[in-house]
Amino acid sequence: MTFVVTEACIRCKYTDCVDVCPVDAFREGPNFLVIDPDDCIDCAVCVPECPVSAIYAEEDVPIHQRHFTSLNAELAREWKPITRTKASLPDAEAWREIESKLVELKR
Repeated sequence: MTFVVTEACIRCKYTDCVDVCPVDAFREGPNFLVIDPDDCIDCAVCVPECPVSAIYAEEDVPIHQRHFTSLNAELAREWKPITRTKASLPDAEAWREIESKLVELKR
């Protein structure tokens, strides 16, 4: 089992979760984070740190977001590790409450 970053992280990219990860499993993309399933040790310390509740245990990922499990694995191979907290994206607060972010991004 691993943990998965889901749609809620998109366009927010809060990095509170990064500092608590004991194995540096997070990877940073342009507008959200992912977790490398090969590095994740299933400790769950990142889950309560996420201010938008974007992180789930793999078996608990909502059905309509299950594709994020494979997306995390795929993007983790391409994106660089992030090991320290950074400022969130400038418009993070505006995107924080949007639930269907993928639809909004395609507009």
